[in-house]
Amino acid sequence: MPARSPPLSLLAAQARALFTDRAARMLPELAESLGAALSELALRPASARDVQQSHDALRLFQAGRSAWVQGILGALVRPPLAPLAGPAPGAVELEKMALVGNEAVENRIFASRLALRLLDFSSWELSDLRLRIQSLEGVPELGQQDIFRPEVMARHLVDQWMLAGLPQSVWLLVQDTVHQTMAARMLEIYHATNEFLIQREVMAEIDLRPLLRRTPSALAASPSAANTAARRPNVPDADPLPDAVAGNGSSAGPGHARRGRPGGRASGDTRQQTLSTPLARMRSRSQGVLGHLRQLLSSRVEDFGDPRVRRVSPQLENALSQLQSSGRGDTSPDGSVQAQETGAARAPSQLDEAARALRRRTGVLKSAASTSAEKATIEILALMFQSILAEDRIAPQIRVWFARLQMPVLRVALAEPEFFASLEHPARQLIDRMGSCALGFDVTVAGAVLESEIKRIVQVVEQYPETGRRVFQLVHEEFERFLSRFFADQGSVARAVSLAQQLEQKETLTVQYTIEMRLLLDDMPVRDEIREFLFRTWAEVLAISAIKNGPQHAQTLLFKQAAADLVWAGSAKPSRSERSRVIAALPRQLGLLRQGMTLAGLGPADQDAPLKAFSAVMADALMSKTDPIPQERIDAMARRLTHLEDYLSEQDIGDLPLDANRLVTMVGIDAADIEVIDAGGSQPTEAMRAWGRELQPGSWFSLDRNGKVSQVQFAWCSERKQLHLFAAADGRCFLVQMRRLAAYLQAGLLVPVDDDPLTVRATRAALAKLEANPERLFG
Repeated sequence: MPARSPPLSLLAAQARALFTDRAARMLPELAESLGAALSELALRPASARDVQQSHDALRLFQAGRSAWVQGILGALVRPPLAPLAGPAPGAVELEKMALVGNEAVENRIFASRLALRLLDFSSWELSDLRLRIQSLEGVPELGQQDIFRPEVMARHLVDQWMLAGLPQSVWLLVQDTVHQTMAARMLEIYHATNEFLIQREVMAEIDLRPLLRRTPSALAASPSAANTAARRPNVPDADPLPDAVAGNGSSAGPGHARRGRPGGRASGDTRQQTLSTPLARMRSRSQGVLGHLRQLLSSRVEDFGDPRVRRVSPQLENALSQLQSSGRGDTSPDGSVQAQETGAARAPSQLDEAARALRRRTGVLKSAASTSAEKATIEILALMFQSILAEDRIAPQIRVWFARLQMPVLRVALAEPEFFASLEHPARQLIDRMGSCALGFDVTVAGAVLESEIKRIVQVVEQYPETGRRVFQLVHEEFERFLSRFFADQGSVARAVSLAQQLEQKETLTVQYTIEMRLLLDDMPVRDEIREFLFRTWAEVLAISAIKNGPQHAQTLLFKQAAADLVWAGSAKPSRSERSRVIAALPRQLGLLRQGMTLAGLGPADQDAPLKAFSAVMADALMSKTDPIPQERIDAMARRLTHLEDYLSEQDIGDLPLDANRLVTMVGIDAADIEVIDAGGSQPTEAMRAWGRELQPGSWFSLDRNGKVSQVQFAWCSERKQLHLFAAADGRCFLVQMRRLAAYLQAGLLVPVDDDPLTVRATRAALAKLEANPERLFG
């Protein structure tokens, strides 16, 4: 092969230098993200053991952070940056014979998971960059140690982590943050490197058909399969494709799978561990639908896969402006000026007109479009909104408002191809969140308020059509803020939230008071009868009084002093004066103890047993049969109890026991419509707990409770994410703590109404029609 000219090889070197420089500049941000994640983890409620482990992890990372970053920087700039030759045959044999330790194997797994995540996000950009570098260097494939390979970057991160003395346990804590941050940043770096080469006229247009490796079986299977694959490169077996790109999920049809390892993936175990929660697997499946659509369109539409921001052709821009100006300010789908209220009675007829208007607008816009990419984008959006208008689980009056988003979304999709590639695009996120809340809208709690907010959101978007994704991002944030307070303010839900907030506060304070009193009495010779009473009963009395009256209320302070007095009364009394003080204070002290136990909901019979035990302890104390406690220790305990709240920690108190009936009796809340799903049941996995923490307010679920199935909406979760509230259409509310919520998710007793977001379902419907009738893209 003739030698490549110096300018070409120089361009490849410059591209690597740019790539390396961008990657190096990303590292401080990555380290900052990991430090923030560990700091947040250290503050998150957890068991005492987990809190200690989190603090240890943060301390270790802070100590090794600089060495880790510097080690990666050194590995990035250290040769080889260019392709390397393979090892000598003898070295291969020695490597095969060497015993690999468990730690080394786990490190390889960590690097493999990270590489797969990077490939998931960057596969399109990486494929294009690979082809450009191969063209510049005249090589059939990138070298195994080429810095452009995701697995090389992943190995650098993991290897330097271990060389910096950071343990694997800390990596596991930050692994998700590493994956998320690296995936987003590496996509930008790959894109910037491609842009650098495109600006220097290196394969500005990539024709992949000459690179396709065809097999007789593939060609015989389906002619359309060969046409579909012709626009994308064949990736070697060493780089398995992500399902989301290859279309290997439930959405992938025959002829769309790309060549690689069986199943298009690494081992199933690795896949399962990478996507640790069901919600993550749902997102991966949804991303696969988008990948399938892009794959289909890339084979039929020129430049459709180009990720760069596009400029809309003048003719189409003019048509868009005319259509939007004619309908701006209206609320009816036909564009005529009508009253702002879209009543439920008129909604079905308006919905029919919205569907007809959608097709009319589509025809006008496709006639004005100048490129095949513009026509395809217009058609896909039309098919998606047709599917949304046909979603009969959303009330017609809400679907009418969704229809009005067609034009603003079309503007964004024409300018930003990312709309068809990313679930995180703000326009998709807005429609998906509004759609998830509006499912079952005809029976939802306070539906009129939700309809008004959706109406407001749509009108704001319509007022600013030229601002692109920015307006969608702003109104999406506003909608999330609305949801965070909306459900908690509605009827029976508001009562249930009030109860849940006080319940969590009471249980949290009870546990924290217990912990503090255990510390106070740790080295005091206190009889077990008094010790257990203070821990099991009196801590709850203090918590209830603090909630009901305030922590510094006179009544609460009396109860705190009663705890110190009880400890003093149970200690040895060798002097006559001390014995006289105990006897004189006994009636008042017993009365105060009964008052506190009554506040905690204990009946007379339940109060008698501990009081009888106290009398026996005090009798022993009067005869000096108990251990003495110095007065200064009692005084120090009383002072600390007075300001006990100042010493309470924010550590996790674990799963909260739910006893709503007692709290209702104490604080007088009407809880007739509140059903408490209390503690107990199976032990869920950590993945299920993670899923529970990711649930979004407004999402709909099917709840199987004692054999009765109800459609419920996730309405609220407590600040500590220990208590969760679900609201049913009939006004009932279900209050459940985190562990039981995760157990219900794990057992299939709490099931999302929909696995896919609204726009993904609409994309799947559009994809089915395009596969059956691809000619409609340009017709």
